[in-house]
Amino acid sequence: MKVLVCGGAGYIGSHTVKSLLREGFEVVIFDNFSSGKEELVIGGEVIRGDLDDKEPIRRVFSTKKIEAVLHFASLIQVGESYLNPQRYYTHNLTTSLNLLEAMLEAGVKKIIFSSSAAVYGTPQEIPITESHPLNPINPYGHTKLFVERILQDYERAYDLKFISLRYFNAAGADPDAELGELHNPETHLIPNILLFLLGKKQSFDLYGTDFPTADGTAIRDYIHVTDLAEAHVLALRKLVASAESDFINLGASRGFSVLEVVKKVEEMTGRKVSFNARPKRLGDVPVLLASKERAEQRLDWKLRYSGLETIVETAWRWHRKTAPRID
Repeated sequence: MKVLVCGGAGYIGSHTVKSLLREGFEVVIFDNFSSGKEELVIGGEVIRGDLDDKEPIRRVFSTKKIEAVLHFASLIQVGESYLNPQRYYTHNLTTSLNLLEAMLEAGVKKIIFSSSAAVYGTPQEIPITESHPLNPINPYGHTKLFVERILQDYERAYDLKFISLRYFNAAGADPDAELGELHNPETHLIPNILLFLLGKKQSFDLYGTDFPTADGTAIRDYIHVTDLAEAHVLALRKLVASAESDFINLGASRGFSVLEVVKKVEEMTGRKVSFNARPKRLGDVPVLLASKERAEQRLDWKLRYSGLETIVETAWRWHRKTAPRID
């Protein structure tokens, strides 16, 4: 089966491409490389293009016999979305609409969408289930929710089938150390700590020490990126087999505070982590924790790598390997 992976040169997209190739799928990667990296492409056919432009993606569907799509391509920085919401609304929605238009023209009606726990906003219950109210509190989260609404309307009107996967905190790196995080700028907690320890960052800022948690720092649900990638393969197989649309959380249903992560990094690396305590960021909530029950039941998904020790160990191995090449 030939699948199109939009944003396949990014962090989660590249790990998913590896899982797809390992499972025997033919993969076409479509990426503009604005944030994706050449070194994260380890297989598949690569087409350089931008979803802002309708013609390149139309050509892909007219020439490549695509049967299903995985859509990772979007802007993802929550803080930036507050500062420049126009960029996020314009880019994330336009690119998705252009992709969907090209799919419908080609008669391709199966898509796995890269969504986010940001669609839930401030949690009203923990753990968060898929039936939790949808009330995003930042423009990035709004764009993800809007695309989900569009997918529902397209299913009703055009029989487009989808599975929207709502990520919690993706972390870690490929266990083979072929792939990992190469964001620029880097905004995720664990790589920022590790890059500081490797001398690639002058300081490490810890945002928020007065949350109503045991140690005052925010608690998050960290899911290993390889477990996340494997969930996409399972979701694709389910969509092909059943043609039933769905919304599914991807998390570990286990939370760690920022200070617990810091201590685990110190334990795994043997190095002391110093930090600058900063005020909490706009929109930060004390606890985000997923219910993974639906993913387990409907995808037969089993976590293999999402222990905090494995997350830190694989990330540390990746960043030690790649730190000299990071811009």
